[in-house]
Amino acid sequence: MIDSNIIKSTIASTDDGKGNYTNPVIFADVPDIDFIRVDDAYYMVSTTMHLSPGCPIMRSYDLVNWEIVNYVYNTLGDADNLTLRNGQHNYGKGQWAATIRYNNGIFYVGFLSYATGRTYIYYTKDIENGKWDRIEFDDSFHDMSLLFDDDGKVYIIYGGGQIWCAELEEDLSAVKPGSKKKLIKDAGLVKGCLAEGAHAYKINGYYYIFIITWPPNGRRTQLCYRSKTLDGEWEMKIILDDNLDFRNDGVAQGGIIDDAEGNWYCLLFQDHGAVGRVPVLMTMTWEDGWPVVGVDGKAPKTAKIPIEGKEIKGIVTSDEFINSQIVRPYHSFAPSLEEAGENDYNGSNLAMEWQWNHNPDNRLWSLTEREGYLRLKTGDVCSSVTEARNTLTQRTFGPQCSAYIKLDLANMKEGDVSGFSAFAERYGYVGVKLEDGKKHIVMVRYDDNDEVEKEFEIERVPLEKNEVFLRIDCDFNNAADKAYFYYSLDGEAWIKIGDTLQMNYYGLHFMGYRYAIFNYATEQSGGYVDVDFFRVDDKIIK
Repeated sequence: MIDSNIIKSTIASTDDGKGNYTNPVIFADVPDIDFIRVDDAYYMVSTTMHLSPGCPIMRSYDLVNWEIVNYVYNTLGDADNLTLRNGQHNYGKGQWAATIRYNNGIFYVGFLSYATGRTYIYYTKDIENGKWDRIEFDDSFHDMSLLFDDDGKVYIIYGGGQIWCAELEEDLSAVKPGSKKKLIKDAGLVKGCLAEGAHAYKINGYYYIFIITWPPNGRRTQLCYRSKTLDGEWEMKIILDDNLDFRNDGVAQGGIIDDAEGNWYCLLFQDHGAVGRVPVLMTMTWEDGWPVVGVDGKAPKTAKIPIEGKEIKGIVTSDEFINSQIVRPYHSFAPSLEEAGENDYNGSNLAMEWQWNHNPDNRLWSLTEREGYLRLKTGDVCSSVTEARNTLTQRTFGPQCSAYIKLDLANMKEGDVSGFSAFAERYGYVGVKLEDGKKHIVMVRYDDNDEVEKEFEIERVPLEKNEVFLRIDCDFNNAADKAYFYYSLDGEAWIKIGDTLQMNYYGLHFMGYRYAIFNYATEQSGGYVDVDFFRVDDKIIK
């Protein structure tokens, strides 16, 4: 009998079980965060760019233990760049920097998509289970923040370098003509430097706008502007200039939130190497109407959990791919896409922690065709993991993590490639290739050195069986950012293969590394593999 903890066990919490947490509070890629509290529940949104479904809704009851309970959308549309068709892609674009607000019983999430060039506001009455409707704008509101004023007016605060304001119609359906105005000119510490990531609030008669700035030869720094009126003079203070003792990567971009007892907290994020951009939680007080963040001007490495006694949760999970164990289906929220065959819901239920690389073709994956397995079928012929449809991903996490899968390869076709990747722009994978009727375990690394961008097969080993275990260990300690690749024929004795991947965050994907399960055809469609399980832990082997 399968242990229910293995069926769906979440991991990657920094809760030590003794009432304390460690910063980063989520040691995984959760960038561009925004959050609200409704009664005793906190909800947070984040950037997921080219992944589908997009814009996760994360819930917590203590600001430390977060779980994914929904997504704002399944797909933004069906264009080629959103679906990896006809040589087009959406890497590093898609959904950016969402804002979340709650007003008069309705939840709102807004963001700009750099894939479509449009701004969206989604809304629902049931944030965890409800259907989302959306409003579209032709305007590109960069790093937008919704502001519901106490006089009933609704604004979008946005911009980079300069901070702007646009008033919306009462039903949020459009921007009021002539309402756009500049609030803050040259909002950064130095003229012309980065100044973005607006989070806007109205508190005790003041308008507050929190932004990130990045002065030359400096580090990311969090600023706060305030004014009694939107059209008034804006005062500014630096509220955090700290790197959490990690290189010179400052902790900045985010906002503030209170609890039911009137205590205040600040959540920002930090670029943390190849694992991605990680949230940092700090206490906050008020002095003379200004927020005072952290401890002695610094982000604490450890602190007490704000609300004690809550269940430990995380946003990464092991999965046995048992369809009946997951109660929430993979919804399609956009009515306009319901007639598009490849987007039709296929009856399979994926755990919330999973996201596809670009829009999936729902005809080519299943949890029901073979009970207890994820079936991945090949579709269009392609030549690399970055071009492959239906690549299924979860976050890696720090300071270290290890995951392995079991593959049944009996139904591969000539030219098929299937495996397990540490996935970002500079990726590596351990997988199986079927060539000339023979299977080989391979370790492959993508490199873009010397102005050459291609995959390099580092090592191959003949495989006589139809089942194999593939494993990847990731070490993010002190920005080591290394991935190690292994295979096994029995799931116990592991053999290292290939070389070490030096992971690198920056690049086209603009995203922390992901564990990715893939299967693609290089010659003909119609083959498939069955994935028995995905198991993840916070310990690695070397």
